[in-house]
Amino acid sequence: QVQLVESGGGLVQAGGSLRLSCAASVMIFTTINEMGWYRQAPGKQRELVARITSGGSTNYADSVKGRFTISRDNAKNTMYLQMNSLKPEDTAVYYCNAESTYRFGGRNAYWGQGTQVTVSS
Repeated sequence: QVQLVESGGGLVQAGGSLRLSCAASVMIFTTINEMGWYRQAPGKQRELVARITSGGSTNYADSVKGRFTISRDNAKNTMYLQMNSLKPEDTAVYYCNAESTYRFGGRNAYWGQGTQVTVSS
């Protein structure tokens, strides 16, 4: 019903910026609802970074408030995460998540393959 592909990860120095993108391919009869970014550092559990509704309402983890901005372009079925003032503790694999509604199957959740973000000190 939904395929998610992340891009934009890479290596950056502390204080630098990156912008992640998540492109969604949606099958017929499927509507994307809420989307979000999660991250997982080595040896740690996956955690929420930011989420955004179809109407544009957002919420952020306390650790990234004021530094990260989540947005989406519904016409392009694409979500973004602008990351500024990056810190070494932001180093993680970042995953795109989407919740969708399929007319004949109800709601489902999907994950992208992940993109590595590494911040050097």
